[in-house]
Amino acid sequence: MSLNIGRIIGIPVRIHYTLWLVLLLIAWSLAEGYMPQHYPGLGATTYWAIGIFSAIILFISVFLHELSHSYIAKKNGLPIARITLFFFGGVSEMSEEPKDAALEVRMAAAGPLASFLIAIVLGGFWYLTFLVNGPIPIIATLYYAAFLNGVLGAFNLIPAFPLDGGRVLRGSLWRRSKNLLSATANATRVSEAISLLMMAVGLFFVVFGDFVNGLWIIFLGWFIRSGAETSLRQTRLTESLAGVRVGDIMTKELLSVSPDASVQQLVSDYFLVHPHGGYPVVSNAKLLGVVTMSSVRSIPREKREIERVTEAMVPYERTVTVSPTTLAIDALQLMAKNLVGRLVVMDGDRIAGMVTRGDLMKTMKARQDLGLWDHTHV
Repeated sequence: MSLNIGRIIGIPVRIHYTLWLVLLLIAWSLAEGYMPQHYPGLGATTYWAIGIFSAIILFISVFLHELSHSYIAKKNGLPIARITLFFFGGVSEMSEEPKDAALEVRMAAAGPLASFLIAIVLGGFWYLTFLVNGPIPIIATLYYAAFLNGVLGAFNLIPAFPLDGGRVLRGSLWRRSKNLLSATANATRVSEAISLLMMAVGLFFVVFGDFVNGLWIIFLGWFIRSGAETSLRQTRLTESLAGVRVGDIMTKELLSVSPDASVQQLVSDYFLVHPHGGYPVVSNAKLLGVVTMSSVRSIPREKREIERVTEAMVPYERTVTVSPTTLAIDALQLMAKNLVGRLVVMDGDRIAGMVTRGDLMKTMKARQDLGLWDHTHV
């Protein structure tokens, strides 16, 4: 659940609902705890103003942190689907992974460098304001914002996925070994070790009375472990399909359905007889759409003798197609993006075949079992 707030340098920017909770928590903790303790006598309204402005500055800082990743990616030809700001900061969602180790290191390092630069700038303003005996609320806000950005940059340098430091580590290992999968596996082991250490430290804090901080550390450790395992699975998937094109694995001998057939005939003669979960609807060698089990379920059983396939199919305008030269990994991402289980493969105006998620998963498993992924992918 996220809210689209616009586009920056052509990239959609979204805010996940968890970030609103964090910003509210930060404003509350500053207004009710930290600021009254360190700057007594300012009044509740002033404390809440400091808390709210500090939360806003943090939001902008997190955004600039992620924007720096996206800027480096776009500058080097990598498409960015969107920037999503969420609970632990944000993520720049790339449509594809970096093609070389040096680019991954540059992209990953850009975020912490941006955070440290913001911390230095805010720290400079804080120092100047302090020297001229400026208003205490401004001094407090600048100090805390500079401190938070320093923490954000330092935290992201921890060498563990999905943090920037984990990607720097993987890029460095990748550059040395020339093997992306091996580098990811080794970086994941480091991430898991760090996550276990963090969870152990968090448990120690909980046992000895610091329940809140201990719980936070345990949760961060779990987050790192989960992110590392997800990154490894994604890399295995990408590597196992490296170089495979849709035309290599698609079903070429297709059964097609007439648009004039009844839905009941489709069920009886196709879905109950053949193993496929969807078929192209063709008339005069022209693709009209695709009919699937899920689209048939939208037709009530008592109407299936009367309704035609045209009433149940997904029309051509909404049918997702690819070409035989489309990379298999791109086809898989296209399926996920459009929430479909199959793609029609078109060679110009001619139907060349169909590829399903099952085809891709079977190919991936076979290549992994046979060790056929590209070990020299750089």
